[in-house]
Amino acid sequence: ASRLGVPTALCAFVGNDFPANFEKYIADSGMIMDEFVRVDGYDTSQCTLVTDENKVLKALFYQGPQGCASKLGIRLVKNASRSEYTHFCTGEPAYYIDLMKDIPKRISLDPAQEIHRIWNPELLTRAMQDSDYLFGNNFEFESIMKYLKVDDIRDIDMPLVVCTWGEKGTKAVIDGEKFHIPLVKADKTVDAVGAGDSFRAGFYAGLYHGYDIHQSLVIASSMASFVVEQVGAMTADPGWDRVMERADPYLSEI
Repeated sequence: ASRLGVPTALCAFVGNDFPANFEKYIADSGMIMDEFVRVDGYDTSQCTLVTDENKVLKALFYQGPQGCASKLGIRLVKNASRSEYTHFCTGEPAYYIDLMKDIPKRISLDPAQEIHRIWNPELLTRAMQDSDYLFGNNFEFESIMKYLKVDDIRDIDMPLVVCTWGEKGTKAVIDGEKFHIPLVKADKTVDAVGAGDSFRAGFYAGLYHGYDIHQSLVIASSMASFVVEQVGAMTADPGWDRVMERADPYLSEI
């Protein structure tokens, strides 16, 4: 999102093994890094992604210090408390639920692949009580809907529910109304790793630049289309103008 002109803070715990050159790469993108905290005694969180022949991802995850954040005695809320949007992704659910109570503006809940293992119905319900937006892919929503005992994402009582669905596009419920967000066509599809993260970056960039939620979801799909064109989650850097150029034909249809 920072490369699309959005003031963005990365708030996270990492181990001392975190590569200095990668930290510099992130900082050079314009990211706010004053709550990027190195922790002794832990290796950095690691996720190994395996892509099968159908471009479906499977994840092997080591949480590192993010998985026991409540034991560290550091509350990463300085940037979140003054941000328009705070996006919670992988990490210890209880720690995030505690932080949410001190964040005054919009909160997005995005448990990602951890929804299947370290979340449960009680934790999810508690987190949703303080959240405004809910993100996940179609596989993650299988667990979400099972925990909530609902059959359709329209039955989830939140202002915004976003379920990405790979080549089928995205299902979204905005203030109770269901929408289909089309898949913005890429020039080629090589690797889906990073598409979900770039989708979210595009969404927040759209909001930051003055577009409404529906439009911003289309912009999100446009941003994701650049990432799948090459191997590597962080190799694509199209810039805001190119993202909008690709999104414009789809925006004209809504």
